[in-house]
Amino acid sequence: MNVRRSAVVLAAAVSVIGVAAPAVAAPSPSPSATLPSGLYGSADPTYDGVWRQSLALLAQHMAGVRPAAEAVDWLTGQQCANGAFAPYRADPAKACDAKLPVDTNNTAAAVQALAALGGHYTATDKAVAWLKSVQNTDGGWGYAPGGASDTNSTSVVVGALTAVGDKPQDVRKGERSPYDALRKLALPCKGAGAGAFAFQPDKEGKLAANADATAAGVVGALGKGLVPAPGKETDTAATCAGAGDLSPRQVAANGASYLAKSVAKDGYLKSVLPGAADQPDYGNTADAVVALAAQGGVAQAQQPLRWLEKNSAAWAKKSGPAAYAQLIFAAYATGTDPRDFGGADLVRQLGAPGPASSTADLRDTATVKDDSDDGSDNGSGGVWWMVGAGLAAGAGVGFLISGRNKSRNKSGNKSGNKGQQP
Repeated sequence: MNVRRSAVVLAAAVSVIGVAAPAVAAPSPSPSATLPSGLYGSADPTYDGVWRQSLALLAQHMAGVRPAAEAVDWLTGQQCANGAFAPYRADPAKACDAKLPVDTNNTAAAVQALAALGGHYTATDKAVAWLKSVQNTDGGWGYAPGGASDTNSTSVVVGALTAVGDKPQDVRKGERSPYDALRKLALPCKGAGAGAFAFQPDKEGKLAANADATAAGVVGALGKGLVPAPGKETDTAATCAGAGDLSPRQVAANGASYLAKSVAKDGYLKSVLPGAADQPDYGNTADAVVALAAQGGVAQAQQPLRWLEKNSAAWAKKSGPAAYAQLIFAAYATGTDPRDFGGADLVRQLGAPGPASSTADLRDTATVKDDSDDGSDNGSGGVWWMVGAGLAAGAGVGFLISGRNKSRNKSGNKSGNKGQQP
C-alpha cells in the first residue's frame, strides 16, 4: 500500500487504467509551514496526514510503545461530524463541508488505529457506521463514496470492521459482502497473473494483475487488518487452485501464490505506477511480506524481508512515518525485531519526527503466546516482541473487543464478541 493516499492520486491512477474516476472535490490548500505539534512527520500532510498518523500510531502500539496523547488527540480531532475522515483538515474547528474530500481509506485506517489503542468507541462506532453507509451494491468500497469498488479500499475497510469486532461477511449491501467484491476482483488460476487481484476492472471489465492490490487483497480476504499476526505456518508453499465460487481463504492463498512468484527472482516487487522506471517498490514489497506471512507463508516472506532489511533505509528516511510503519508491520508479521531491522531501530526512527511518546515499554506488561507457536521457531525469527505488543494483535480483536464489550455493557449498548473467521 503506497505511503501517500489521496483522492487526486487515486483518481489519476483509475483514469489511467480506463475506469471512470469518482467525482471528488479539489484537495484543500496546502497547510502553512507550521505543522500541528501532534502530527508525525515533517512533510505536507494535505494528502496523507490521517493515513500516516494512523499507521504511525498502530506501529508504535504494536512495538510496545505508548503513543503521545497529543498524537492521538490530533487524529481524533480530524474526524468529521458524520464519522468520516479526510486526508487532512487544516482547521479542525471548521465543520467539514462538501469541499472536504472524505474517503474510505483514511477513515478505515483511523478506525484500526483508534480501535487498537482502545477507549475510542464513540469515534470508531461513528466511523464504521459511515463506512457501512457508503458500501457499494457489489459488497465492496471505492476510495471515494460512490466510486467503483477496488481491492485496496475494500480490504482496508475489512480491516476496520474486524478491528471493532464486526464480521465482514455479515456486513452486506443486499446479498453482497466484502468477500463477494474481493472474489470478483481476483484473477483465475490460469493465464497471465494467475491468482492475483486486480485493482479494478478496466473499462471493458477485464482484470489485470496488480501486486499492490494483491498484497492488500490477501490480507482482506483473510479478514485481517493492517497489522495481522503471522498465520499458522503451512508445510507447503501457497498454490493457486480452484475455480468458481472459492472460499475467501482460497482466494487469499491464490493471491499469496502470485506474490511468492513475483518476489522469487529479485526479492522485491517492482513499481506498478504508469510510466515509472523499472525499479523496486519498497512499500509494496513490505506489504507483500505482511500478506505472505498472514497467509501462513512466513518462510516465503523471508527473501523479501531480508531484501528490505538491506535496502529500505534510504527509502524509509525519505518517505517518513508511514514507511517506517510499513516496515514495522513487516517485522511484526514475521516475528522480526523492529529495533534491529538490518541494524536499524525502526521504532526510534518512526518516533523521531513526532511528539515524544511514553518511555514505558509495554512489552514488559504481559506475555502472549502466538497461536501458531508450537514451541519451535518455524524459521520466523521467534515472537520476542509479541510480548505485551501482542495485546493489540488483530487491531482490536481479543483483549480489545473484550474491553469494548465491557464498556458497552456498562452504558447499556449492545455487546458480544463478534470476532470473525472468513
